[in-house]
Amino acid sequence: MARPPAQPVGPGTVAVVTGAAGGLGRALSAALEGRGARVVTTDAPGVRGADRVLDVTDPDAARALAEELAPDVWVNNAGVLGTGAAIEQPDDVVRRVLDVNLLGVIYGTRAAAAVMRPRRSGAILNIGSLSSWNPTPGLAVYAASKHGVRAYSGAVAAELAGTGVRVSCLCPDGIWTPMLAAVVAADSAAMPFSGGRLLEADDVAQVALGLLEGRRLLASLPGGRATLAKVSGLWPALGVATRGVTERQGRRAQARYRARAAADAAGGTR
Repeated sequence: MARPPAQPVGPGTVAVVTGAAGGLGRALSAALEGRGARVVTTDAPGVRGADRVLDVTDPDAARALAEELAPDVWVNNAGVLGTGAAIEQPDDVVRRVLDVNLLGVIYGTRAAAAVMRPRRSGAILNIGSLSSWNPTPGLAVYAASKHGVRAYSGAVAAELAGTGVRVSCLCPDGIWTPMLAAVVAADSAAMPFSGGRLLEADDVAQVALGLLEGRRLLASLPGGRATLAKVSGLWPALGVATRGVTERQGRRAQARYRARAAADAAGGTR
């Protein structure tokens, strides 16, 4: 049976967005505000540009914020990248990627569901990645965390079926945001650029709204790249065999986006 749609986002909707000081989080917040929602933006300690400080790796902090705001919508968007060879990455980088990307989603989902379930309404959106589907050399730990996000989202959605609380997962390809701009020159980060053209945050945010208001549990985009990612996930040897070609494509795209980053910096684009 198809899941019932959530209530449309609009005036009176209270939404929490994590990792909202820039990039996709900012676009998601703007899209929700454009529908009339009251959005409370959050980001990590020391990060400027959000309404509230929230360390997503602190389950007590997530619970306290959810209990205070009683949101109708909670978007677990906060994430870190952590590029580099899997066996050479520092332990603290590995821990940070898993803590923020996976445990942050788990803690946020639990906190939001705890206040939504008694009133039998609410929508939780978890941001995964195309790396949720396939092997991603240079981003092995990141991919592991995003695989976990997709698996967790599906399992919790099933557990909460019939409670009025909906859980969805969005798995986009690389998005031109400060997170990718920061690694645009790194050889180990070639794979997110290998599609040749990165997604724009505003476009991804519109798909996110569709998940929050519709019946789908999962969306991956763009469609062609998503199909390739799923096939590669089913047959990992294919990804290993084509790694060289894919990384070369990514490095060519990185060169183009380095030029874009320089132009953005010269023009004062944030």
